[in-house]
Amino acid sequence: MNDWQPLLISVSEAEKLREQINADSPLGAALRAHIVTLEQMLAQPLNIPGHGEAGGPEHTQHKQNYQAINLAGRLYLITGEPRYLDYALALLNGYAAIYPSLGSAISKDSNSPGRLFHQTLNENMFWLYAVEGYHCLVPALSEAQRENIETNLFQVMADDALNRHTKDFDIVHNHGIWSVAAAAISGYVLGDSVLVEKALYGLQGDSESGGFFAQLNQLFSPDGYYIEGPYYHRFALRPLLLLSETIERRQPELEIYTFRGQIIRKTCEALMQTAFPDGTWPALNDSSKTINIRDDGAVIAASVCYSRYGHNLQWIAVAQQQHTVWVSAAALELSAALQQSPARPVKWGSVQLRDGPEGTQGGIGILRSNTENQDMALMWYGQHGSIPRLHSALNHGHFDGLHLSLFSRGREFLRDYGFGRWVNVEPKFGGRYIPENNSYCKQTVAHNTVVVDGQSQNHGDSLEAEKRWGELHFFVTDNPEKQGMSARLKNYTPGVDQQRTVLMLSLPELSSPLMVDVFRLTSAQPHRYDYSLHHLGQFVRTDAALEVPGELKPLGKDHGYQHLWDCGRAEIAAGDSALFSWLDGDSYRTLVSAFPEGGELIVARTGANDPHFNLRCEPALLLRTHGTNAIFASVFETHGFFDEATETSVDARGKAERIIVVSHDDEQTELNIFFANNRTLNVCISNRAAPAAEDAFSVAWQSVSPLNIPES
Repeated sequence: MNDWQPLLISVSEAEKLREQINADSPLGAALRAHIVTLEQMLAQPLNIPGHGEAGGPEHTQHKQNYQAINLAGRLYLITGEPRYLDYALALLNGYAAIYPSLGSAISKDSNSPGRLFHQTLNENMFWLYAVEGYHCLVPALSEAQRENIETNLFQVMADDALNRHTKDFDIVHNHGIWSVAAAAISGYVLGDSVLVEKALYGLQGDSESGGFFAQLNQLFSPDGYYIEGPYYHRFALRPLLLLSETIERRQPELEIYTFRGQIIRKTCEALMQTAFPDGTWPALNDSSKTINIRDDGAVIAASVCYSRYGHNLQWIAVAQQQHTVWVSAAALELSAALQQSPARPVKWGSVQLRDGPEGTQGGIGILRSNTENQDMALMWYGQHGSIPRLHSALNHGHFDGLHLSLFSRGREFLRDYGFGRWVNVEPKFGGRYIPENNSYCKQTVAHNTVVVDGQSQNHGDSLEAEKRWGELHFFVTDNPEKQGMSARLKNYTPGVDQQRTVLMLSLPELSSPLMVDVFRLTSAQPHRYDYSLHHLGQFVRTDAALEVPGELKPLGKDHGYQHLWDCGRAEIAAGDSALFSWLDGDSYRTLVSAFPEGGELIVARTGANDPHFNLRCEPALLLRTHGTNAIFASVFETHGFFDEATETSVDARGKAERIIVVSHDDEQTELNIFFANNRTLNVCISNRAAPAAEDAFSVAWQSVSPLNIPES
């Protein structure tokens, strides 16, 4: 075929990739791994099933088949192996034979079903992967072969997308990115410029109501943060980058890689900047606790950004952590750089990312230490991750303004629960989100923030939550030994203003940075305030007198409390503080928290009112107090070492022993943190509007000691 044009790999690039097959390089290793995977697929009987439920064996087989078409097509272009051509062609012909006559798939989902899958999202994933793999075969196919596949498979898919599933095509959402990417790439392959135009600019051609450019303009902040959070960000990144690479090759005049101030580079970097040091992503909104930067979208991002945006050394470090590269021409430079570069840690540093299309809807603050353990504190104060007025599928937001996650020594130790979902475990609720995702996981009490009067923020109503977002108070990271961030919420609960300040203090005698967390609430009316915290590990000790009930009962009736067992309580007198310590992996963690007005320490555990045992059974703490204005002032200390095999336990007791609130008002909060050996650390935090960096907070030892650090 004389008019064939490269989509993602040209003939000359395929030759360069062919040279890597036996090379001792990251790209060579990745290429050989792909060949092994494809050979395993070829060893299986060809199987094109009919309909099945979400996550079922039919679903899994269709998914494997579109991956096989894509892999076989790419590897045929690179290797020239005729068996790969025959295999991909057999699958494509098989689907072309059945696709036009298939009815709608079985669906228990709220989204419209496709012909193969329970929702159009998966149908579009099949479309994108299959049409790209098909494109690699085109020069070797006869006109009759091409006409059969294009007419009976890809043109039917295009017609379904534009006419049968119009509302799902023009949707500004991660599903929408997959639909427009599949349509645009198919349009380029089929030579259908009308399909390309509709995919890029929307069915109405306005780049606002739908289309790829609407996605880039509306879903990402100027800093690249994605509205639905990292879990859906990495999922949306894969089709975004595949389409961007295609546009750059087919329509370079669109200058896609400079669009909106290089938003593609910024969004790739923003996603990586949110990751914990172990590479996993924080569970902001609906999110898996295990998804990490070895995801396909992130691997593509490293190769594309290194190739398209200059040789940023951070992408070398990211690729080293990923242990692979994207098999493509874009990875040639990155693979060569990896061979020459020594091992280096990923170090994005402390960063603030704005949220909202204009960057005006709150954001996320991340503090990172320069220590070997790369301690990290993340505070979330952005917009709600659901916009139901745009589309019912934009419903992944959680009610957790001023949420905090803490990470140290390789583990997230102040944790977010994440989503409630049985992914592709079809006997368990069809592999979908479970009812408890709404009744517990999304609720405020499931997050590390404060619950007012036992009700989730914005009453757990997405339409209300969409109207509000947090405001940055300060973000100070000039001194790596003393970093701090502060943000505010207004009217997430009517009449209650909230402010959270988090400090990361590297003190010479502490093995890990001390995390200081100060949460202020102000109101004209009295309320019940619950400072909720979630961790893993084994309880070690507390200085509070815990009383354990003889019979377990739920903590409440709704807003997530119905899923928490009331496991134990301790009364804390006014002016006292409470210490709670647990063993987490091989490290000890100690929380010390002040109770200026007194209250309760409540030990809880998930699992109540869960008849199908959907929720993980995990511990939680609630620190409860009552009043008009309230403050929770706490420190988190990571210390010691434990190894069961060698029966070794060192420094099981932390150095922080007690904390008091000296004063707090609209001007300033002052704390004293009492350590072993009669040392007292004084902390002052400005509560004034927009304080200068030098006035935001101060830290000083009140007694002379080797731990002395200068006042700010």
